Amino acid sequence: MGTPLGTFVRAKRDSLRPEDLGLPALERRRAPGLRRSELATRAGISVEYLTRIEQGRDRNPSDSILRALADALSLDPAERTHLRYLAKISGGTCAGRERPAPPDRTVRPAVRRILELLEPGIGFVTNRLGDVLAHTDGFAAVMRDTGLLDAEEPNLTRYVFTHPGSRSIFAHWDQVADEQVFNLWLGPSTETFEWFTADFAPAAGAEFTRRLHRHLPPPRVPLTINHPRANRLQWERETLELPTPDAQQLVVWLPADEATAVAVERLRHRPQRSTLRAV
Repeated sequence: MGTPLGTFVRAKRDSLRPEDLGLPALERRRAPGLRRSELATRAGISVEYLTRIEQGRDRNPSDSILRALADALSLDPAERTHLRYLAKISGGTCAGRERPAPPDRTVRPAVRRILELLEPGIGFVTNRLGDVLAHTDGFAAVMRDTGLLDAEEPNLTRYVFTHPGSRSIFAHWDQVADEQVFNLWLGPSTETFEWFTADFAPAAGAEFTRRLHRHLPPPRVPLTINHPRANRLQWERETLELPTPDAQQLVVWLPADEATAVAVERLRHRPQRSTLRAV
């Protein structure tokens, strides 16, 4: 059985063109990307050892091997961090373990206070699985017409892949989908990741599974929403990691242009139904 580390190395190897690394593009290749022999030579390891890593038969490569692979694949800083993380979680397996409990949904009182101080701004607390755990009234004003907050326990990852309106709401749906899937790898634990993806993959379908095994960190870009009542809204996003064992984050959306700021004011002053502040 493969490992996240092996899948990532193979995906990155397949994504590279020989000419990008100064290698001659000779005869036509049967598969895209670098050959194993080419990557092994660049990393200074044997083809047999690289094969064991890619196939998941070597789960504990040394730090020096990881650095060599990162250099050979020309990984950027974010990809190097992800490579080290995948090496860490690939060292074990969840096979045979009991199903873990879902992550704690409790938001600390101090974090709730921060949300209150952010009003009337657009902010919410989430975790790496995409659960929306608490939010400002400003966030509710913007998102209540999208369907995200209609669920009893709102989850952005589930919304992106299963809600019929998400592809029209998010102008760059592919970008948002890549971000949500990549976030799953980062916590709160390997066990929770496997529990969530095993339950969710059948409902989410091939779009989710394809992204899940890509492992490539998506670039961070502004968020664009096609709002049902306010047309096009553009946001800059800031994410603050919170010191909790459940990988919670405080996410703040900042209007990227004057038109968005004006539209948000209109949304905030509409007659409101009762909104959800925390789940």
